[in-house]
Amino acid sequence: MAQLALRDLVANRTMSAAMAATLALGAKERRSLLMVAIPRLAGKTTTLLAALEHAPPGTELHELSADAGPTLGIPEQPDDGYLLIQEIAETAFPHYLWGEPVRQVFRALRNGGFSLATAMHAGSINEALRIIVGPNEVPADDVALIDVGVYIQTLGPDWRHPERRVVSELREILDAEDGAIQTRLLQRWNEHADQFEAIAVPERVCLDREKLERLTVEFARFEP
Repeated sequence: MAQLALRDLVANRTMSAAMAATLALGAKERRSLLMVAIPRLAGKTTTLLAALEHAPPGTELHELSADAGPTLGIPEQPDDGYLLIQEIAETAFPHYLWGEPVRQVFRALRNGGFSLATAMHAGSINEALRIIVGPNEVPADDVALIDVGVYIQTLGPDWRHPERRVVSELREILDAEDGAIQTRLLQRWNEHADQFEAIAVPERVCLDREKLERLTVEFARFEP
């Protein structure tokens, strides 16, 4: 999938203007972002990079890898940049992290001065969070440092050649209670009606409501 901007993803009906505004303002606030989908080629990286284009000018993007040695590429001094894990997955690819390296990244988040940008294969945002807590053994309080989760579906009979990609859920992550991560559904795609719906107003992210509304109006200009 070629590199696209959020406005392009609104124009091709991958997401709504409200979803794009939430992601753009989330990146402006340096919020931690998680993109989730089941199939490959769903556009997780494309959507993530499109959102990160809206981070404040000068925000560093640190691509982490096992090839970088014990630090994984995490800077010694926090710089308010993003720590990018290409994917949280158990593979031999050095840019895909699992287990202790993932815990190491979340410890850096807990210490402050960094945000997280990553993607996962899972059946839902909540399932992805449970995988980080469970098999990766990251404390739930640390996982709750993720701010926004996005779930992407591909449409069509062949996932290798999707007819369309669509953000079916956008959730804000709230906190951890008794080891479980609490989330709130903000926006979703109604498959039956083929319409995007706003469900709730953000309470953790995008707290500047006037800016969020202004961005939503700006992105709405690109709706087909």
